[in-house]
Amino acid sequence: MMLELRDLKVRYGQVEALHGLNLTVEEGELVTILGANGAGKSTTLMAISGLVAVAEGGIYFKGERIDTLRSHQVVNLGITQSPEGRRVFGPLTVAENLALGAFTKSDRPAVAARLKWIYELFPRLYERQTQMAGTLSGGEQQMLAIGRALMSEPQLLLLDEPSLGLAPLLVKSIFQTIRSINQAGVTVILVEQNARAALKLADRGYVLEVGRIVMEGPAQKLLHDPQVQSTYLGVGAME
Repeated sequence: MMLELRDLKVRYGQVEALHGLNLTVEEGELVTILGANGAGKSTTLMAISGLVAVAEGGIYFKGERIDTLRSHQVVNLGITQSPEGRRVFGPLTVAENLALGAFTKSDRPAVAARLKWIYELFPRLYERQTQMAGTLSGGEQQMLAIGRALMSEPQLLLLDEPSLGLAPLLVKSIFQTIRSINQAGVTVILVEQNARAALKLADRGYVLEVGRIVMEGPAQKLLHDPQVQSTYLGVGAME
């Protein structure tokens, strides 16, 4: 087991956002978390990353508890996040943004090899490496956000809404690249509102509703579940 959330609760002030989540991810898996806005998907990822405090329960990475660690310590363990909304550093170049993703790494040859792999994954970034990130298209910024997260050689990659605001053709390209990243040995947790694409890509899935897991199972089973189809895939409701 690579990651385990045990009875996880997160609160924002008096409001409880996560109500005792139990979730597991095995090494090499691609797991998707689905749900409507406000369901707690991003909060789950931020808790794993150490960006929000855990009120109760625990988060365990390879058997070791990590919810007491600060976010940079979580990165050092091998967990990185590509956040919702991309959040690239606009005044910096593509190459400078990617270099920031490797700030915890001191092995220069390894960093150079990693950069070469990312440019192979995203040839557009290689073409734009001297361009200011703020002038990139939305799709290019998403590529950069994922590439930056990969620069620290994570064992576990957290992706928050990578298809948000992208044209369908770019969405297809991004999802193909996510598959390639997973096939290269990186375990992935994918938070995504494009439920159909996420379930076609993933091994397993969890469905959140207002901070609780209401369904879980193999991705193909969820893809063909009538309730999931009706609520998240836009089919079945009229049948």
